[in-house]
Amino acid sequence: MAKEDIVVVAVDGSDASKNAVRWAANTAMKREIPLRIASSYTIPQFLYAEGMVPPKDLYDDLQDETLEKIEEARAIAHEVAPELKIGHTIAEGSPIDMLLEMSHDVTMVVMGSRGMGGLSGMVMGSVSAAVVSHAACPVVVVREDNNVTDSTKYGPVVVGVDGSEVSQKATSYAFREAQARGAALVAVHTWMDMQIQASLAGLSAAQSEWAEIEKEQTEVLEENLKEPREEFPDVEVKKQITRDRPVRALTEAAEGAQLLVVGSHGRGGFKGMVLGSTSRALLQSAPCPMMVVRPDDEG
Repeated sequence: MAKEDIVVVAVDGSDASKNAVRWAANTAMKREIPLRIASSYTIPQFLYAEGMVPPKDLYDDLQDETLEKIEEARAIAHEVAPELKIGHTIAEGSPIDMLLEMSHDVTMVVMGSRGMGGLSGMVMGSVSAAVVSHAACPVVVVREDNNVTDSTKYGPVVVGVDGSEVSQKATSYAFREAQARGAALVAVHTWMDMQIQASLAGLSAAQSEWAEIEKEQTEVLEENLKEPREEFPDVEVKKQITRDRPVRALTEAAEGAQLLVVGSHGRGGFKGMVLGSTSRALLQSAPCPMMVVRPDDEG
């Protein structure tokens, strides 16, 4: 089935999910595509334990509560983008199942990071881990403190580049987002993890070695940016090559940014991006919303 060009945002009534709605509405508006608000409900476990058939009134109440959350989110989205086309989905069951199923058919899934209820514990919890790890489209995590302000809504798009295939895919997404937003793109490449030992013959030798490696890494970055630059020639590109840990370099580069984009199974500094220490740290420390892009061959 072909993907629909549409942004999906998961809502649960929390402040974090409301923040995610604002970001998703702004993104859909800039891309000139519709927004779909998604929420789910579950029947209380004790009813199943008793072998009871839940009364229809309970279903109706749960659906009404869920629809209230959706209508509240719709109003928030229309405050951001009054002309935006907005649809919605209500599902019974796990929000993980709902979002993973939807991810096969849409452009991106947006989630808040400190939600309650179904999306509780978004950053380190099972919902986020499952959706970020298994979604068939990019997933954007918007933390409760990732507020869109006048300074950040016009900020750059930052992408971590490490030379891997999935990093190339993430870079392409980052260029597309930058073009849609009329934003500059900051490409960050780090090489701290290449194990330059302090035991080299003195500091001058170390500096010389570092200079040579920096030159090589510059060429790697240039090569990685070549194709997307040809595809998106209007995007202003700023390159940042740094001898630093990826988490720190990307966190600093993302100050004042609209979006941070990373690939999920890159080599080097981004290895184990989804569930490893780098990703967990970035999901908690990134000062702006963060998009995780996964390889094509892992559905």
